Amino acid sequence: MVVKEVKEQLVSNILPFWKGLKDDNGGFYGEVGYDRKINHQSIKGGIYNSRILWFFSNVYLTLKDEDCLAYAEHAYNFLKNNLLDPEYGGIYWTVTYDGQAEDDSKHTYNQAFAIYALASYYDASGNTEALRLAYELFEKIETICKDEGGYLEAFDRQFQPTSNEKLSENGVMASRTMNTLLHILEAYTELYRVDRKEEVASSIRWILDIFAEKVYNPALRRLDVFFDMDWNCLIDLHSYGHDIEASWLVDRAWEVLGDKAYEDKIKIITKDLADHIHSIALDDSRSVYNECEKGIVDKKKVWWVQAEAMIGFVNGYQKDPSRTDYLETARKIWDYIKQYIIDSREDSEWFNELYEDGTPIKEKELAGPWKGPYHNGRMCLELMNRKVEF
Repeated sequence: MVVKEVKEQLVSNILPFWKGLKDDNGGFYGEVGYDRKINHQSIKGGIYNSRILWFFSNVYLTLKDEDCLAYAEHAYNFLKNNLLDPEYGGIYWTVTYDGQAEDDSKHTYNQAFAIYALASYYDASGNTEALRLAYELFEKIETICKDEGGYLEAFDRQFQPTSNEKLSENGVMASRTMNTLLHILEAYTELYRVDRKEEVASSIRWILDIFAEKVYNPALRRLDVFFDMDWNCLIDLHSYGHDIEASWLVDRAWEVLGDKAYEDKIKIITKDLADHIHSIALDDSRSVYNECEKGIVDKKKVWWVQAEAMIGFVNGYQKDPSRTDYLETARKIWDYIKQYIIDSREDSEWFNELYEDGTPIKEKELAGPWKGPYHNGRMCLELMNRKVEF
């Protein structure tokens, strides 16, 4: 029942909304406010465009809809022609509405999402240029954005290190983040899935070791979030959404890697992450709270957290079929999404954030630099492809 409904949500709501943001001048319009008005001259983010490219590529791979492949090609051309720095390489943080560099800084997180998108687009289209560009970005990350301890975060246009305001929050300035590491892993997993080179596999193993030994906090049963250069945790912060997202993304990494030693090492951690979120992060309506900082729970409901929880709990059930309670929770989260998060207004999609009582936060955009079709679109695609009925 849920799988049928999420497919309908994808086809009838999410896809039309994002198709409607195609800008014939290049890329996709970068902002839609709560009032559903498109800002035709808003900046266009590298992360945003990469997520759109990933989305249309994967909808094509699942539905075989040639129209979606054409939208993916449109996003790809914008990435290649406008977001990719022709002089120093790498993906700009943002460009203007007409495709000129606006914030020309380079962030490792941004490069990772471009790899993720390019690998999927290569799988969908067979375009070997996209695969070549993905490897060029892989080499940038591995040779410039990496040291002996892990990955570095922020760089200027010429890939000289700068401070990490863009991926630091909650009053700290982080030299390393769980979030960037997670999405490098996600990108490399997709790249290895479509083109199995040992150099990528080696990096996946290295990242999994860091997750297990530096990021995962076994005493608190969570992933710590912000770190100094030596992987000392900077703040008592539990990101519920990232933990449940990581529980299945990190599983996907060892699955694609096909290395039994890493399966045995990692699946204990991902199982613990899902179980802990299920134990502490759900409210009475069975939606998932946002995060907990220094013991204080942020009870807002964020669109992407609910979407990732759907996948995470279904994945947890697939890994341990005795956990039928995970499926029941996923069903209840879907009921919550339908009631509160999906915007029933014409020409809209999903609300961005809600107050605890389910009221939308009107200051939050419907589309913007951090809100694309990646989380909720991926949720639909994952549940359709996993074919777990609940």
